[in-house]
Amino acid sequence: MVLRCAIVDDEPLAIGLLESYANKTPFLQLVGKYSSAVQAMKELPGEKVDLLFLDIQMPELNGLEFSKMVDSRTRIVFTTAFGQYAIDGYRVNALDYLLKPISYIDFLQAANKALQWFELVQKPEEIDSIFVKSDYKLVQVELKKIMYIEGLKDYIKIYTEDASKPILSLMSMKAMEELLPSSRFIRVHRSFIVQKDKIRVIDRGRIVFDKTYIPISDSYKQVFQAFLDERS
Repeated sequence: MVLRCAIVDDEPLAIGLLESYANKTPFLQLVGKYSSAVQAMKELPGEKVDLLFLDIQMPELNGLEFSKMVDSRTRIVFTTAFGQYAIDGYRVNALDYLLKPISYIDFLQAANKALQWFELVQKPEEIDSIFVKSDYKLVQVELKKIMYIEGLKDYIKIYTEDASKPILSLMSMKAMEELLPSSRFIRVHRSFIVQKDKIRVIDRGRIVFDKTYIPISDSYKQVFQAFLDERS
């Protein structure tokens, strides 16, 4: 698989360094480099970009603001000299956050993470596990062990069969839903995704896991009923 990537940075030296890194990474194809977010905003929509290396502190329009305008299918790796933006980067579903000066090893790790993400998305029904960020580490979670996932504003909690406490990750429910195969998981509420095969008890319109009651919201009742009809 080859990922089409682009660079947005107002520092020519930074663009040159990232360009050299991209050119020597076999699975990356550099399709654009832009000296400002404003320039990228005008020209980027004409290019199909899988991965965007995006500086944060730029004049006129900063990277965090621009990231909200980028196509949702594009994965973003922030590149910046300022560590205080890390949490903000994760809140907009950045795939990774690289602190300048950036080494090729760090660049390659972020690129590999993107490659893995796209491979999972392209073959979602064949995957056995996913990787999520927890405590600044990538944690592998086996799909068959997931009971349900709870969304809490900027975070999610993944509840599994064999863990004493849930796995906490700074990502959105939308991003998690995109990682999971729809044949195995169903969203029943704005704040809950459950594994279909783990549903054993439904009590008064709620899914019961031990002592936890998961509501089925009105907006998802039709989808959930279709699942029940198919199962019966």
